[in-house]
Amino acid sequence: MRFVSYRGPSQLAAVGAIVDGRVFPLPSGCSSMLEVLAAAPAHLAEFVSQARAAGAGMPLAEVELLPVVPRPGKVVCLGLNYAEHAKEGGFQVPDYPALFLRVSTSLVGAGAPIVRPHCSVTLDYEAELAIVIGRGGRHIREADALSHVGGYTVFNDASVREFQRRTAQWTPGKNFDQTGALGPELVTPDELPPGAKGLRIQSRLNGTVLQDGNTGDMIFGVARIIAIVSQVMTLETGDVIATGTPSGVGHARQPPLWMKHGDVCEIEIEGIGILRNPIRDEVIPQAAVA
Repeated sequence: MRFVSYRGPSQLAAVGAIVDGRVFPLPSGCSSMLEVLAAAPAHLAEFVSQARAAGAGMPLAEVELLPVVPRPGKVVCLGLNYAEHAKEGGFQVPDYPALFLRVSTSLVGAGAPIVRPHCSVTLDYEAELAIVIGRGGRHIREADALSHVGGYTVFNDASVREFQRRTAQWTPGKNFDQTGALGPELVTPDELPPGAKGLRIQSRLNGTVLQDGNTGDMIFGVARIIAIVSQVMTLETGDVIATGTPSGVGHARQPPLWMKHGDVCEIEIEGIGILRNPIRDEVIPQAAVA
């Protein structure tokens, strides 16, 4: 099953099921993505059937997509989770994942602009598989971890490299407003291989393929990631874990390739979908500049 968070004609945030390219609003009792993630698969199927019976749905192209989870409690990100990406950045292949956090104000949905901040031109793309937690927990065993996955989606961990490198911690370069795109759809685990392993993952900038990897090449797979993160913190329904990016990012190219105003970036993961976002320069109010 596939679900989206969206803003429809009423301008209110809602959640819908995707069937044959149309959005079917879910009935009361499953009206937010957190409720979708918490529901049992059998109940979800019933909600989708009720939604289809209630109306014809809306074309997906006619709704404003929000981040799959509009305001997740936590966005935990992995760095250096593909060996070749670690090497292209001059790092050793890690034996423990590099972990950092994103804040919810850094997120945008599919189709919304990724904003290049006024203070830097070093905006980079990063194609990533994102795990969305369905059933929370702490000290989750690796053998049980996949049962805690509510679904998967696509993430563009767009990074402002200049600010990422200003400190030993990566927080500044990873948290500019409207730089992390999340979507377009939540895909339930039953539609994908266990742990979403073996899926082709690409980034394209203005149609040119720049990253071309496979989720089977992750150093730490989905189950291992959940076990490691839950050792540190309690995972909750709706939390997002971004699993790292393959090689081919802009900062490692000669010369470096940065996203700029007018570009269109696409991240595609086999079986999940295409996350497409235009790039726009930040507009600073005149009073703030003064």
